Amino acid sequence: MNCERRISLFWELSSITIIPTEMKNFPSLTLTAFLFASMIQAGAHTVADNGITSLEENRRPLERVLLQIPDIGGFVTLKCDLHMHTVFSDGLVWPTTRVQEAWFEGLDAICITDHIEYQPHKKDIPTNHNRSYEIARGSAKMGNILLVKGSELTRDTPPGHFNAIFIGDASDYLEEKGSLELDKKAIEKAAAQDAFIFWNHPGWKASSIEGSYEWIPFVDELKKAGNLHGIEVINGFRFHRKALDWALENDLTVMGSSDVHNSIDYDYDMQKGVHRSMTLVFAKDRSAEGIREALDQRRTVAWSTKLLAGSEKWVRALYEGSVTVGKAYSTDKRGTSYAEITNTSDFYFELQRMDPDQEDWPENISLNPQTSRVLKFKADPKTKSVSYKVTNAYIGGDRNLVVEISN
Repeated sequence: MNCERRISLFWELSSITIIPTEMKNFPSLTLTAFLFASMIQAGAHTVADNGITSLEENRRPLERVLLQIPDIGGFVTLKCDLHMHTVFSDGLVWPTTRVQEAWFEGLDAICITDHIEYQPHKKDIPTNHNRSYEIARGSAKMGNILLVKGSELTRDTPPGHFNAIFIGDASDYLEEKGSLELDKKAIEKAAAQDAFIFWNHPGWKASSIEGSYEWIPFVDELKKAGNLHGIEVINGFRFHRKALDWALENDLTVMGSSDVHNSIDYDYDMQKGVHRSMTLVFAKDRSAEGIREALDQRRTVAWSTKLLAGSEKWVRALYEGSVTVGKAYSTDKRGTSYAEITNTSDFYFELQRMDPDQEDWPENISLNPQTSRVLKFKADPKTKSVSYKVTNAYIGGDRNLVVEISN
């Protein structure tokens, strides 16, 4: 990770005692709270009176990555992962770990969506569908992570799984399944709480279960009843192309998420600049209410390191907010001009020239995160711009964003 893009926040997700520098006016405070940097990083190899040598320089700094994603359209761009699991269903980590991971990676909001109907650890952990949220809530508040309450309604496939977020009490959610009528009742429980409901990984098991990757009548009925609001088009390491088309054709919100069960570091190679799959939400403000309003208005794009997917309006706005082409700064005797093309974001953009006859322009342009490169071209006064396809930015299951580069 790029350490120069990190910022320190002095907090710890464990009970600690803070001792102020001015003792006469302040009592010590014990809470899940802030930790002074001097207590974390001071005194490498300091030998205390008891003969113990400090090795604090080996401790991971409490610094978080600052993801460089442009704010667009007058909205603030929030980095959200609204689908993940803990030991309270089939995940492998404690709820506060999910908060720590999100904080370190620079996210704004998370939602722990443990399964309602699937509890493989119930012999060790009592089933309480509200408990993961309750445990994570304090840590999220201290780390300034927006925590949304949710659950995963885990019905048989098809129809599949559905996330219900912005929910109320989940203790009486329906666990019984075995028929489409029960599936409908399970979702109606969440709908009665005005939950935002989205269809999870609709292409999951597509190769093994007939009808698992189609726009099925059950889903169509949910949509018509107003009980389906979005679809996951990116889930973990899979891009569900049909789902993107369904979202755009049916005015449903485009969602992307990690659906992580292991630790994030176990699943994603962050040392190589990889980020978890997530939803970019374009909100009026940085709040849970702002996220909900943006989801309802379908102001989202799904992002997974080198892939963007969403409606053309928002994908284009992200590109234009990230990439600039400067004016030619030099032209040689052969008429070749030189300019800089710059990507100020953490996105990757792969551009492919659409017209094979425009050989005076580069055939392919790769823009890595936060980089600038030289653009060589021969300007034709008759050609105002050249069209490029952004091969890793999708505005449909088989359609890419097309952008213009002017000379």
